[in-house]
Amino acid sequence: MTDIPFTQVDAFVVDGKPLTGNPAAVMILDDWLPDETMQAVAVENNLSETAFLGKADGGEADWHLRWFTPSSEVNMCGHATIASGHVVIDDAPSVRFKTKSGVLPVSRDGDTLILDLPANPVAEVDRADLCQALGIAPRPLHFTDRYDGAAIVLLDSQEDVEAVSPDFAALRDYPYLVIVTAPGRDTDIASRVFAGGFGIDEDPVTGSAHAALGPFWADRLGRDRFTALQASARGGHLDIHLDGDRVKLGGICLTVIEGTFRL
Repeated sequence: MTDIPFTQVDAFVVDGKPLTGNPAAVMILDDWLPDETMQAVAVENNLSETAFLGKADGGEADWHLRWFTPSSEVNMCGHATIASGHVVIDDAPSVRFKTKSGVLPVSRDGDTLILDLPANPVAEVDRADLCQALGIAPRPLHFTDRYDGAAIVLLDSQEDVEAVSPDFAALRDYPYLVIVTAPGRDTDIASRVFAGGFGIDEDPVTGSAHAALGPFWADRLGRDRFTALQASARGGHLDIHLDGDRVKLGGICLTVIEGTFRL
């Protein structure tokens, strides 16, 4: 039997409170497990993401990082990356992860961690079928197929975002993130993110979605720094800074479970 260190982290929490934000499992491996075993562990954990870390040999990154949902490995996951940074950064000012989407740094600014992602601009497309699945009137969508793909639907208000009641079964046919967003009440923007194609009806807080929301809203707000609420049942707060072709996401992470996974 192999003992694997296990940490569950709430990422992008609201007002420093546990049981908000998005929980991720962070597991540090001495040696990589077979892909099918890591997938089975992610099913066992039953969280939106399980992050597996292996120590790198130096150079461009400190750690190798892979992400698994309960149904598949993904190309990008923001909240599990910042959660991994929370676990391994220790007293260092920053830590670098080598991933399927390049090297992703996480740095420290007081109690806040900052995740540095490549920006993911979107382009307007016409997908009335997706609006029908969301239960909203047809309107233009903004889409990118980078990373795991994302479609952004712009609504009028946070109240409209909160009122969206999708056909979750229909959304499972869309193999990318589906994002509804609008100006926020107490933050600059608000959003919800549906990831049925990855086995997650609604994700509590989605860092990778904000890689697309960053440039999307910077154009509309006319500034490169703003605050965000992901208006899921748990809720999540993010500070967003569009810095050239990068999006820097700030948030608070809290450890809620520490233990050993025995395999």
